[in-house]
Amino acid sequence: MNQTERRLFLIKNLISEQKQFQNIMIPEDETAQKRLLRSLFNIRMPIPASDKFLAIQDAYLQEEIKCKGITELSGLRQIVEGLYLWQGDITTLRCDAIVNAANSKMLGCFYPNHGCIDNAIHTFAGVQLRLACAELMKQQGHEEETGQAKITPAFNLPCRYVIHTVGPVVQRTLTQKDKELLASCYCSCLELAKRNNLKSIALCCISTGEFHFPNDKAAEIAVETIKDYKAHTHSEIEVIFNVYKEADFNIYHKLLQTN
Repeated sequence: MNQTERRLFLIKNLISEQKQFQNIMIPEDETAQKRLLRSLFNIRMPIPASDKFLAIQDAYLQEEIKCKGITELSGLRQIVEGLYLWQGDITTLRCDAIVNAANSKMLGCFYPNHGCIDNAIHTFAGVQLRLACAELMKQQGHEEETGQAKITPAFNLPCRYVIHTVGPVVQRTLTQKDKELLASCYCSCLELAKRNNLKSIALCCISTGEFHFPNDKAAEIAVETIKDYKAHTHSEIEVIFNVYKEADFNIYHKLLQTN
């Protein structure tokens, strides 16, 4: 199968799972097909899939990520010892673990083609990730608490694991509690990485964007928390601060150069 054949197979199978979508017309345009496929991935509930579906999905997603271009940790330049700053798509980064800014249900973003990191990670990891998260939440028996973290395999992503953490949602004004909870997110991720013997981790801009944490304050907390953690625990884990926007890159670059 080529990519077009795989994509059409996946679309048809995902449509067949849900009766309300039986009359959807599959577009001929490649870009439109990709948007439709991502939408169908995004709204799919955490249920098992056949071995054939998973094999074709995995081949498709791995080729898509390969075409986007995989970034190796070894190719990044340290800003200071053990700390990196990288602007790019976190779903293309090969390291031990990447951090996902999740919501309390921990099942990924169900909004079709949404631009959040949660949506991107679940889309390109494959349907296995939502099912793995659902199983963790079923075992836990309640929604994830803010500031805590969970770890899952990364499935089709280049990294080995995804660490999911729920950041604080800022309501109108930033509070001291918000700051403490955000710092807890970063500590929880590093502790989880330590328990799983991980040597590298990529941290996203937790709680900024949809959760309305001010970008500059969030970056200050992230850098300070990571540096304090490494100093007090003598951890040698390599930490990549991953940003997507130019504004965030400039904020982190200034902080890392001056601290």
